[in-house]
Amino acid sequence: MGKLQDNSFRTRQEYQEALTEMIQPLRASILESNLPELNLGSSGAVYDRKRADMEALVRPLWGIAPYWRACKDDELRDAYVSKLMSGTNPKSNHYWGEIEDYDQYIVESAAIALTLLLHKEYFWEQLPKQNQQYVSDWLSLALVKKIPKNNWTFFKVLIRLALYHCGEPLKREELIQELQLIDSMYIGDGWYVDGKTTQRDYYIPFAFHYYGLIYATFMKEEDPEWSHRFIERATLFAQDFVYYFDEDGEALPFGRSQTYRFAQGAFLSALVFADVEAIPWGAVKTLLSSHLNTWMNHDIFTFDGRLSVGYHYENLVMAEGYNAPGSPYWALKTFLLLAVKEEHPFWSAVPVYIQRKEQMLIEKGSMLFVRNVNSSHLLGYPAGLMVENQAHAQAKYSKFVYSSKFGFSVPKAGVSYEEGAFDNMLAVSRDGEYFRVKGQVLDYHMTKECVSYRWAPFEEVLIQTEIYPFGQWHLRVHEIDTAIPLEIREGGFSVPLSGRKPNGEIGETWSKASEGNLLSQIVAVEGYEQSLLIQPEANTSLFFQRTSLPCLKKALSVGKHRLICLVGGVVSAQEKERRE
Repeated sequence: MGKLQDNSFRTRQEYQEALTEMIQPLRASILESNLPELNLGSSGAVYDRKRADMEALVRPLWGIAPYWRACKDDELRDAYVSKLMSGTNPKSNHYWGEIEDYDQYIVESAAIALTLLLHKEYFWEQLPKQNQQYVSDWLSLALVKKIPKNNWTFFKVLIRLALYHCGEPLKREELIQELQLIDSMYIGDGWYVDGKTTQRDYYIPFAFHYYGLIYATFMKEEDPEWSHRFIERATLFAQDFVYYFDEDGEALPFGRSQTYRFAQGAFLSALVFADVEAIPWGAVKTLLSSHLNTWMNHDIFTFDGRLSVGYHYENLVMAEGYNAPGSPYWALKTFLLLAVKEEHPFWSAVPVYIQRKEQMLIEKGSMLFVRNVNSSHLLGYPAGLMVENQAHAQAKYSKFVYSSKFGFSVPKAGVSYEEGAFDNMLAVSRDGEYFRVKGQVLDYHMTKECVSYRWAPFEEVLIQTEIYPFGQWHLRVHEIDTAIPLEIREGGFSVPLSGRKPNGEIGETWSKASEGNLLSQIVAVEGYEQSLLIQPEANTSLFFQRTSLPCLKKALSVGKHRLICLVGGVVSAQEKERRE
């Protein structure tokens, strides 16, 4: 995938070339097989193999369908037409089967809906009338099934739009109900919550706003009120969203579905598609270009060129249960802008530098951002974020800080501290083996100077934590009231480990680890008794296959205790010079 690494993502032609190269490893399997599926691997998901293989076939349409607007591909189009006919025909031996409540098929139907919206003549009209009816009937099954009351609501909206676009009557009462449910999740300033108030992550840009802008594009004359509403909200959100990227285009890693990778930038592509200049086109080009170029220079493809499950490298440890082998192709939503013509002002825009404050509190996103301009290092301090029943939720939402240069780690097992890989967390244990960390908080408070929260790792333990950021460092203050003896460990940032042993030092009140231009250091100010260097289990970091991290240790007796430490994740000035 060498060409992708050199792609600057500035022109329409460069986006076409990138999409062509990403699809090439899938192309032969799509063309040669008559089955309405694509097998991209043997790992499993919470849904069955039939649905996983259907997902792998259909999900790439998020990029392929817009690409067909820029560059027709009759051979690939015909293959998809044939597979859709087979998968939706109840008389076929390869019928996908009935859509059920909470079915993964409902998720994947949205990519089919986009394809129908973009290509009534090029795609829909290639189906015989009987098969058009089969497709319509199959998609319509999703409209009467139960779904979670979150971003999934938009899947029904898109399906309704696609069927209406293809000549089916529009059930306006049902559509209004779905739009009102989406509206109930809106909390102002361009922000939604994804069903629950504590769930605010990349699903806001690459789901809620992305689908809202598609709706506004196809319904601006039919439904100007809702179209205007979605555009207005996307415009507001864009002002905050620019803070989620560092100067290299790396998005702050946090939250679930990290394996969707450069879908982080899909919202920006949707702005282009909907012709909504929420921020200057030159700024959108700067963000998308740097974001995609950065991703193409991470090790995100398998040996045969497929997008892998993982983040900066192939990694099943960090995945959710709904990450099947084809799931990463959600990232191709970022290619929606290929559907706009060459004359669109985005393509001719000159990239411009984006002015951002060095410290910014995004209240509706429950995140305090601190960026160090000299090192292009973005730090995000969250409070009150959490999602239930997802893998590694505490690690993905509730660490003290997230970093665009150090990433973060998830647990690999639950016995030892090394298996937990608790970077940027206070880990609390009754026995020195099984550790608990902060997840859901009892309450929290945020200002531009401090993020604080109360949390209870055990019934008998109450902790008040305050975080004070400054530059690439921050101060942690913990007030602990415990009715049981505890062992605690305070973790710093993880750094990559290239040798057999960590490259670091341990002092009486501090420890540090470094690799290249990355330095992680923790300094005890009050209350700790020992400094350590830890080598977590391999493949726990989303950024680095092997890591080390500095930490502090303390045994606490029953009673009240105060712990204070300084924690730094420092990218040296030489890193900026190297990049330039």
